[in-house]
Amino acid sequence: MPAKNPNISKKSADTLAALGNRIRAQRKAMHINATTLAEAAGMSRMTLYRIEKGEASVTMGAYLNAAGALGLDFGIIEDIGSRSSDACEGMIPARIHLAEYPQLKKLAWQVQGVDALTPAEALDIYRRNWRHLDVHALEPHEQQLVDALQLGLNGQIDNDV
Repeated sequence: MPAKNPNISKKSADTLAALGNRIRAQRKAMHINATTLAEAAGMSRMTLYRIEKGEASVTMGAYLNAAGALGLDFGIIEDIGSRSSDACEGMIPARIHLAEYPQLKKLAWQVQGVDALTPAEALDIYRRNWRHLDVHALEPHEQQLVDALQLGLNGQIDNDV
């Protein structure tokens, strides 16, 4: 059951509504369905729905996770470093581009005509094919992706195979 909405000022309510609308507009512009974004941000589909409505009872962390999964930067906090990938350390991108993750690309040979995967698809490919992966060839950002997928999607990869 969601928390009760706290009493907030009209200005704060308008700001949350605008933030929710901006998150929804970015999701739509990127052609990402709500379920995929919710998975990438580590939340339920219902929480994302409440964020997009601008509900005050949703934690600020959830708002930031949704915005971060979409690559939104509101200019409030200085960027702590950029990478070629759209994922920050510990974050799961909404779409995982195979060109940025060489070991995943090798494992996903059977996926024809696809340049990007959902987080769930990527985790499934890693999980099914882990025994074929050259673990020592994982670049640091790809290892971070694997760790984030396991943590965020509660998917354990059997590393002992």
